[in-house]
Amino acid sequence: MMRISANFRSLAFGLTAALLLAGSASAAEVRVMISGGLSAAYNALVPEFERQTGNKVITAFGPSMGTTVNAIPVRLERGEPADVLILVGYALEDLTKRGKAVAGSRVDLVKSPIGICVKSGAPKPDISSADSIKRALLAAKSVAYSDSASGVYVSTELFQKLGIADAMKDKARKIPATPVAEIVARGDAEIGFQQISEMLPVPGVDIVGPLPTDLQKITVYSAGIATMSKEPDAGKALIKFLASPAASAALLKSGLEPIPAGTTN
Repeated sequence: MMRISANFRSLAFGLTAALLLAGSASAAEVRVMISGGLSAAYNALVPEFERQTGNKVITAFGPSMGTTVNAIPVRLERGEPADVLILVGYALEDLTKRGKAVAGSRVDLVKSPIGICVKSGAPKPDISSADSIKRALLAAKSVAYSDSASGVYVSTELFQKLGIADAMKDKARKIPATPVAEIVARGDAEIGFQQISEMLPVPGVDIVGPLPTDLQKITVYSAGIATMSKEPDAGKALIKFLASPAASAALLKSGLEPIPAGTTN
């Protein structure tokens, strides 16, 4: 009886060890490239994904577009490893056309509105209408906008809609890579335009509010699998987690509107 019991314990120990080794072997390192629009919510959600799956997430941050050294297209061009790409939807589509992202892997995650911020304690301009925003911009000594989706819209469409494109040439400037709110917080610009989700984590600014509906430009942020991915299944699991109802609270808290799974934008 003692011998059978000892043999049983030995067998049980061996099975437990094998299961632990199997679990360890199945854990993956998921490499993510992500732009600033989702960063706050992403940082809050990743630890839970790692806890649930045992996978390790390694993250590189950078703009969705542009030519700065950390821009996601630039990172991919120089061969940096990636499994998951999270960025502006149309920028992801461009990467797919260029063979950098897997066709059909795109999942739209959130909608992100553009907002206006000023330095903490500074007077908040009236932004309730197109006319009031026009007056505020003409009165401001300096304006900053990003080098990503919101900045493209502000510089190429918004100023034209307001009829002030010429007036803004000398006092509005594009901010590469650095969050616009940081520039405003330092006092280097009176008014800043960027996605609200990118302004919220930055101390030293007050968010005046979103652009009014008739001037608003909603940016869709999407996720996809990089063609160079070594862990596509683990990457898909991360994307599924970020698109799940469990992630909604963190997304909403960071100023984003979750897009229901299966919705086409």
